[in-house]
Amino acid sequence: MSDESTPLITISNSSPNALANRRKNMFWILGCLYGATAVGFGAFGAHGLKKIITDPARLAIWSTAAHYQLVHSVALLVAAQAAPLNIAAGGLLTAGMTMFSGSIYLLVLDPVRFRFLGPVTPLGGLCLIGGWTALAFR
Repeated sequence: MSDESTPLITISNSSPNALANRRKNMFWILGCLYGATAVGFGAFGAHGLKKIITDPARLAIWSTAAHYQLVHSVALLVAAQAAPLNIAAGGLLTAGMTMFSGSIYLLVLDPVRFRFLGPVTPLGGLCLIGGWTALAFR
């Protein structure tokens, strides 16, 4: 039987291995979710978006964003497994995918409304490059 001093929720040991496992799981989950959404956005760009946007250049740009997102989601999965303690690599890859592909998706959908996101795209690209570089130093 427990008394009033027994905590209702037990907090697991915050050892380096426990923290590494949580980071590894977080980046693994993010990599899976980004990969799934990349496939969905790619399919939408190949089928549904053609009904809305007729400019082939904008459709190709959408496809590039989906491709980069898919490739870097796999890189995030690799980083989560190969270097779970390298939070810089996982963080930079996640930020890079969000900024690079995310800004491109919005710019393709409505270039006038999301014009302010134009400078975000190259910053996302720099984050992706930084993620790959950080991964080299696992």
